[in-house]
Amino acid sequence: MSLSTHVLDMASGRPARGMAIALWRDGMLLHRGETNEDGRCPALGADQSLARGVYQLQFHVADYFRAQGVTLADPPFLDIVSVDFGMGDEGHYHVPLLVSPFAYSTYRGS
Repeated sequence: MSLSTHVLDMASGRPARGMAIALWRDGMLLHRGETNEDGRCPALGADQSLARGVYQLQFHVADYFRAQGVTLADPPFLDIVSVDFGMGDEGHYHVPLLVSPFAYSTYRGS
């Protein structure tokens, strides 16, 4: 199985370049990286053998928006967005994130 993500900054209307992402399973860190200029993290899942199970993607949104010069409350409304999702026997999973400092949405993409 393979896994990908794509993060879009809905406040600016651009891909979220430089957002830190972490992939976890059963309390074990599998991958840590950041999004590229297109808001993608190509190495995500590439360095691990992904199997059927429950995973968690963590998106460090507050750090990203602060780096973009956005003034956030202390504490921020959204700090780390965690998406828990299951992977079955199908081949590819795509977990996109649409995010602003005050809202986010995700879905199973293609």
